[in-house]
Amino acid sequence: MIPVPGFTGRKVAVFGLARTGLAAARALQAGGAEVALWDDKAASREAAEAAGFTLTDLTTADWSEFAAIMLSPGVPLTHPKPHWTVAKARAAGVEIVGDVELFARAVNAAPEHKRPKVVAITGTNGKSTTTALVGHICAMAGRDTRVGGNIGLGVLALDDMHGGAVYVLELSSYQLDLTSSLKPDVAIFLNVTPDHLDRHGDMDGYVAAKRRILLNQGKGDTAVIGVDDAWGQQICTEITAANRRTIVPISASKSMGRGVYALDGQLYDATGERAVAMADLKQARSLPGRHNWQNAAAAYAGAKGLGLSPEEIAQALLTFPGLAHRMETVGQIGRVRFVNDSKATNADATRQALSSYPSVFWIAGGVPKAGGVDSLTDLFGRVAKAYLIGEAKDEFSATLKGKAAVDLSGDMATAVARAFADAKAAPGDGEVIVLLSPACASFDQFTDFEARGEAFRDAVRSLVPREATTPRAGGGGTSGSLMMAANWSAAR
Repeated sequence: MIPVPGFTGRKVAVFGLARTGLAAARALQAGGAEVALWDDKAASREAAEAAGFTLTDLTTADWSEFAAIMLSPGVPLTHPKPHWTVAKARAAGVEIVGDVELFARAVNAAPEHKRPKVVAITGTNGKSTTTALVGHICAMAGRDTRVGGNIGLGVLALDDMHGGAVYVLELSSYQLDLTSSLKPDVAIFLNVTPDHLDRHGDMDGYVAAKRRILLNQGKGDTAVIGVDDAWGQQICTEITAANRRTIVPISASKSMGRGVYALDGQLYDATGERAVAMADLKQARSLPGRHNWQNAAAAYAGAKGLGLSPEEIAQALLTFPGLAHRMETVGQIGRVRFVNDSKATNADATRQALSSYPSVFWIAGGVPKAGGVDSLTDLFGRVAKAYLIGEAKDEFSATLKGKAAVDLSGDMATAVARAFADAKAAPGDGEVIVLLSPACASFDQFTDFEARGEAFRDAVRSLVPREATTPRAGGGGTSGSLMMAANWSAAR
């Protein structure tokens, strides 16, 4: 835990009692603050009481007593309208902060010998993989590495800091909206495409939240900026003109005169006098596709910004085990490989997955985002058949009509079973991909994308007994379940 300084003997409200809120409450108490906890959900309040906390009903509390309110990132700050706690805080002149801001203040207050290195990572897509990848590289290089934020542990639940530690933090736009004093040694800004506009009002609001990751950097700091989209190009140009920090543009689509880029799977370091080939990313099984090559370029540049050698970074890239629910192979039966990309909650993320394979049996659907899958029309030729689930199934079916075969499966188990049956029967003898890449939020049928990915994994696992009793065509022989069993432990 990281004790939060600056509130000793003062009262701080904490709203939102899931992982982030409870970790922040403990860290505030460890720093000497008195906390007042509340949540709109009775179940969350009961869980907090079970964890030993005393609740304070913030709907009737005297807000003039509070020095600040720690707001969980899932609570609306501005859009679609400010949450009632935000309105009360503003009316009382109470400061509104998030857990990342409290972490930043702890870092800034630490004496120089105890101050750790901080790598902060954001982007619409790829931030979890890039965060885990930077953490892997740092750990392989022998650094005391803590990974958290929007992935894994809440930032304040990570081990307390010391001068040799490296914090590698995934930061969402929601978290950045509540952060003002974070000064990362390395900031990685991967990409921007439309997402979460209901929480930020429009693209300008969304981009403004994302670029807060760069707000306080100065001389000696490193900014790694993806320039494969127009927003990233503009931001890179603007901060280059400011000329306050080391700026490393990264790309997975073009050769550059400076920066780090990946072309056709080859990673190049062009931060010196000439471009030097550093790694063949096609050898990294856990980093398939151009989007993962961008993640690798960003991680390479970020780790180099921490002072790691190019050689140890390149070697670590090839040993990265990958992340669950992000282009994750969860099993293989015969020539059919099952890929779990449940983290693809919008069309742009699904574009990366569809672009990685020449042909897929595609499972998609859930709660649709604005625009649905209209932007993926150019990739529908890669869809052997689509198996649609959740609220989006009729909308997606209408978009796919005449462009790809469609099965209105409805639920995950049905979709996996039908996709497998069709994939087994596909002509040829090469590998066949069954891909879960929903292009949707998960909340119609699942609690989150992790639960959706686990449902996919379970549905794939359920195919094994069925295969074990089904002889191959032609009679006799070994069932596909043996290959499935052989691959299962590695896939987990």
